[in-house]
Amino acid sequence: MIDDRSTDSEECGCAPSERERRALWPDLKTVTRRSALAIGILGVAAAGVVAAPRLPAAFAADYPSWDDVQRAKGNESAKSAEISKIETLIANLKAAAAAAQQKAEAAGDAYFQAQQDYLDAARRADELQSQADKQAKKADEAADKAGQVAAQLYRSGGDNASLELFLSGSAKGADDLLARLGTMDKLLDANQSVYAEAVSARDSAQSLSDQAKAQREERDKLQKIAEQKMVEAQDAAQAAQSAVETQDAHLEDLEAQLAALHDKTSKTVADYKKGVEVRRQQEIARKKREAEARRKAAAAAAAAAKRNNSSSGGGSSSGGGGGGSGWVRPNHGWQSSGYGYRSVQCTSGYCSSSFHEGVDLADSCSSNIYAAHSGTVVYAGYNGGYGNYVRIDHGGGIATGYGHIRNGGIFVNYGQHVSAGQVIASEGNTGNSFGCHLHFEVYVNGRIVNPIPFMAARGISV
Repeated sequence: MIDDRSTDSEECGCAPSERERRALWPDLKTVTRRSALAIGILGVAAAGVVAAPRLPAAFAADYPSWDDVQRAKGNESAKSAEISKIETLIANLKAAAAAAQQKAEAAGDAYFQAQQDYLDAARRADELQSQADKQAKKADEAADKAGQVAAQLYRSGGDNASLELFLSGSAKGADDLLARLGTMDKLLDANQSVYAEAVSARDSAQSLSDQAKAQREERDKLQKIAEQKMVEAQDAAQAAQSAVETQDAHLEDLEAQLAALHDKTSKTVADYKKGVEVRRQQEIARKKREAEARRKAAAAAAAAAKRNNSSSGGGSSSGGGGGGSGWVRPNHGWQSSGYGYRSVQCTSGYCSSSFHEGVDLADSCSSNIYAAHSGTVVYAGYNGGYGNYVRIDHGGGIATGYGHIRNGGIFVNYGQHVSAGQVIASEGNTGNSFGCHLHFEVYVNGRIVNPIPFMAARGISV
């Protein structure tokens, strides 16, 4: 059998080597695609093997050094060639990053739609089964009633032998006989009516049960599709991230080198090189500050959880606060929308769903989002209507989802282990959202559940 991934790699020349994969994605050593699905969104492993994320073709490009630029400045022909080369590299980097991000967005949209189709099918299956159960109960009650009427009819002479005794018995008069006949007619009519009701209820229960079974089969089929779409979306998200990182690693150098080649002033190549290095160090310092801020926030959340653990164990309403169960509140925000059916809201771009699959917690834009419990990140990336999204598996068939994260606000990677209360993201307004908030979901054995009682049972008020 031909390996499609090998074929694709040869055609585009863009797949990383094994060494490059290890350098770029060290976290993926601990969690495989198959194990991620076993603990992820829908709780069931997807069959088959999926292709690893691929880097853009520019990854293997021969980037010019500053010495190359210095040498080219002294020769017009060499300078022209170097300018053309750099301009091509810049265009390729930008095109590769844009294409990868577009593919990631399409994959995220497909994942979101498959996920919603599955959830809708699961809810419909439950509703049909509930209706079937109600009809079955109604049929049982009607059958019991029919049996009681039949017994009464028998005692009153409903069969031929009893009917003869009933009619041949002494009667005080015509009025008494007519009264007996009237009672008999009423019992016969009642028995036929109750029997018909029982048959109708039983037929309806069977029909609904058959529909529920068919819907469950459809649900299971859609579940597998959603699982596969999740894998494809995560692959695309990682490929896009890799393309952006590749672009970021080279673009500033290339643009500065290009400016140096075009510059006819006395400014030297060394000046451009120094400027790039200064900006790079500033970016490193900025990232360190952000990482330190996240570390402090996580430490504060852990301390709050510890204080709650050592207290009475009551519910906590503070973001990241614990309830003595190892679970914490995922955000400081107030509940702006609960779980279940709700009024549909519309903007010029989209309308909200009539059934809300989670609970919305609205805090200020860019506020911290905490891992509700320790676990493994099984999805981190764009997810259609959820916007930027993180899903964490906590083991035992339980997973949580965090939606509408701001752009650039995902602070964890696929396959990473996180602790309860750890800052994993930053609140935003991406996807189908009417304002900055966290959309928080809970899954049990792949099925979405109401987060409010689920968290309350663990001492957390959301």
